[in-house]
Amino acid sequence: MSRRVVCLRHGQTLWNVERRFQGHTDIPLDETGIAQADRAASMLATLRPDMIVSSNLQRASETARALARVTGLDVAVDEDLRERGGGEWEGLTREEISAGWPREFAAWEAPGGEDVADVAKRVSSAITRWADRIDPDGLLVVVSHGAAIRLGIARLMGLPQEHWPALGGLGNCSWSVLQEGRKGWRLLEHNAGTLPEPIQSDDSPEATPS
Repeated sequence: MSRRVVCLRHGQTLWNVERRFQGHTDIPLDETGIAQADRAASMLATLRPDMIVSSNLQRASETARALARVTGLDVAVDEDLRERGGGEWEGLTREEISAGWPREFAAWEAPGGEDVADVAKRVSSAITRWADRIDPDGLLVVVSHGAAIRLGIARLMGLPQEHWPALGGLGNCSWSVLQEGRKGWRLLEHNAGTLPEPIQSDDSPEATPS
């Protein structure tokens, strides 16, 4: 028996479409995002999650509530799951950022924003904290944000920080699946939009549950 965590990114917002840095700014889902959240909820509900926890930002909490409606579960809220703070870049497009801060843009380090290591630590700690509350064979759904999920997963897997960029981002209402194994957390699926399939192979003695 092993715990699993589904890390679900929120649905689309207008600022996603406009390619604006959202960060801690509290932007709601747009119509497409609402539809995405409903679709993801109908699929993830079949996995019978035991608990749902969400970022405190409404684009994540609205996505989480879609899953709550079809599962009957409550949504816990944890501020530590919110997105990476963007400092002076919040609300600006990538074009505006690259024009105004070319050096910082190349490093993707926003003036006044959060350090990636700090984000990775708070998100991974939150995931672990909530995962500890479910049964050894339970399933937790964490609803958060693109950078927050990617950084949290990288730290949970023990990747050196210089290798964190090797882990790609997530699309709106896509998810990643983590499983707690004998040697720590392992990534079963990343940026997925379909339900996980059982895996039987010579790669590991641990089979992946559906």
